Amino acid sequence: MLIRSKWFAGLLAITLCSQAYADLSSSQKEAKERGLVLYNQYKPAAAELKIAAEAGDAESQYYLGEELRQQKQYITAEAQKWYEAAALQGDLYAMLRLATSNNDLCEVMNNCPEGTKKRTDWLELLNKGSEQKADNGDGEAMYIKYLSSGQLEWLEKSAAANFPRGQWLLANRYKEGEKFFLPWKRTEEVGRWLKASAENGFPAGMLEYSAFLYENGGDIGVARHWIEEAAKTGYESGVSSYGAYLAHAPSLYDFPLDLVKGYALTSLLKELDGGGNIQPYVDEVLPEISEKMSAEQIAEARVFAQQWKNTHPPLSFYPGKYGF
Repeated sequence: MLIRSKWFAGLLAITLCSQAYADLSSSQKEAKERGLVLYNQYKPAAAELKIAAEAGDAESQYYLGEELRQQKQYITAEAQKWYEAAALQGDLYAMLRLATSNNDLCEVMNNCPEGTKKRTDWLELLNKGSEQKADNGDGEAMYIKYLSSGQLEWLEKSAAANFPRGQWLLANRYKEGEKFFLPWKRTEEVGRWLKASAENGFPAGMLEYSAFLYENGGDIGVARHWIEEAAKTGYESGVSSYGAYLAHAPSLYDFPLDLVKGYALTSLLKELDGGGNIQPYVDEVLPEISEKMSAEQIAEARVFAQQWKNTHPPLSFYPGKYGF
């Protein structure tokens, strides 16, 4: 037992002190960036991510593991290799994935090779690593504690520590009925945490806060502001909503009619063809907008679309780092 404790103490020290990000060359960094863009657009990203993963970048290793797992719908041997590489550099999400894996056949058969870490080993390492970071005020570590334990208290701590995805998720958990509140207080808490998430830069929080204001008699001008801000992040739902509302397709939130911008933003979604199944939406809405426009307006929209693309982040679905 003493040997086991020393092993965990040593491994924990390694993971917490390791560089999570290797020193990448410029070409490796570019490959990583391309890979993350593709991954966030639900497009094949393994080839690009592998370049940085093989160079030792922990984040790329984790996302490569996720990409491979999602392709096969289970953790393959190669995905396992990359999760372990990331976990040994301190990636808590990789530890969580390994700790919750259900395909450890050698565990079931009780014939794992000597030195193989079991799910319980990864869970112990995850608990120690996340608790240490949480004790230092890391809101994302608190969020990961919630994902691993299901204890709402950890999600509340994450939100209080200003982790924006945690704030957004807490608002949704409250909306779903978790924890006791009087009805009016529940609505107030949902709005409070959606607002915090929006103000801390989380795109889904921005869009959901705008809907919350619209549905609860809030300031419609503030709601419009957050839809525009969500679009500016490259968030697919933000871009599609902002474009549709500007073109009055449909007319919601009292946006002034702007067919040029509406067409331009909607047309940008064509870049996502092959990811997220957004193309049927574009095929339906873009002709609806264009039939109200002149040839000159469409030409102007194409110029605006290129300008927007050049000055804003790439389109993204902003999937959670710990996917399903």
